[in-house]
Amino acid sequence: MDPVTEHAPKVVRSDEEWRRLLNPAEYHVLRQAGTERPFTGEYTDTKTVGVYSCRACGAELFRSDAKFESHCGWPSFFTPLAGHAVIERTDTSLGMRRVEVLCARCHSHLGHVFSGEGYDTPTDLRYCINSVSLRLVPSEAE
Repeated sequence: MDPVTEHAPKVVRSDEEWRRLLNPAEYHVLRQAGTERPFTGEYTDTKTVGVYSCRACGAELFRSDAKFESHCGWPSFFTPLAGHAVIERTDTSLGMRRVEVLCARCHSHLGHVFSGEGYDTPTDLRYCINSVSLRLVPSEAE
């Protein structure tokens, strides 16, 4: 069984509930698949050690040790936490084929994943994630 669903139930809320729980910027990105402007997110240049969780439901998504500087304008990670924290699906909006990344627990939009860009990472993947989709929980050693 998927560790995400095994330990935490899926989060299902109505659109009205999401609107009450999220501020307008969070709602736009997380529930309407929007994108924050590049180089404006609070985690773009963050080096704090910890775990990045879904801002909508709190599910753990990425570890800081998988974060790298891609200079693309958004926080970038080379792998999600445990491999089961996110869902990937084809996105053909904007007239191109991309792979959208969603939280496996609440299906909120996080960003996109790109491959084959020549990054010197263990996976050659770049999970390009909106800061507004994340909440950094610093490690206790910090």
